[in-house]
Amino acid sequence: MNRFLKHWRLTGCGEAFRAHVVSYADDFVILSRGCAAEALAWTKAVMTKLGLTINEAKTSLKDARQERFDFLGYSFGPHYPYRWNGQWYVGASPSKKSMQRLKARVRELLVPGNNEPWQVVRDTLNRTLRGWSNYFCHGTRRPGFRSIDFYVRERVRAFLVRRHKVAGRGNNRFPFEVLHWERGVLCLERLP
Repeated sequence: MNRFLKHWRLTGCGEAFRAHVVSYADDFVILSRGCAAEALAWTKAVMTKLGLTINEAKTSLKDARQERFDFLGYSFGPHYPYRWNGQWYVGASPSKKSMQRLKARVRELLVPGNNEPWQVVRDTLNRTLRGWSNYFCHGTRRPGFRSIDFYVRERVRAFLVRRHKVAGRGNNRFPFEVLHWERGVLCLERLP
């Protein structure tokens, strides 16, 4: 990958394609203004010359003003606000795939067979949530954080209902205040 980036710089492709390469390890995105097809063709040719292969399943051309693309867990592209003006904007938010992975980790932690003390379960859950929220602290976070908070509340409530053998879904015994203030579950929407 370093050879590709060095060749990109030395040949002056950034200026020629009016583009910028954003890379992390072996993943990269080329952001171009009007010359994306040429940049993609050049990249494929250089990669084959260097003996590297491009994952065709992940490679595509997108107009970031009209469609989203995922990179490093974020979803970049048009976002539609829930606020006052209703105008869309180009932004970044946690991708659906990264939210599904977090929900899977929460589900694995709060399985019925988990007999650890509540403090250990809570601390592990809060560490996971805090780490995830620290990574996704940029861009539009509120809708994603709200979705995760709702999911975590429902899973924790179901976990505590099973553990304490409460009849029903536990909405009366474990409301929002009890879960977040008494039981100490982290609420992502209320983080600073």
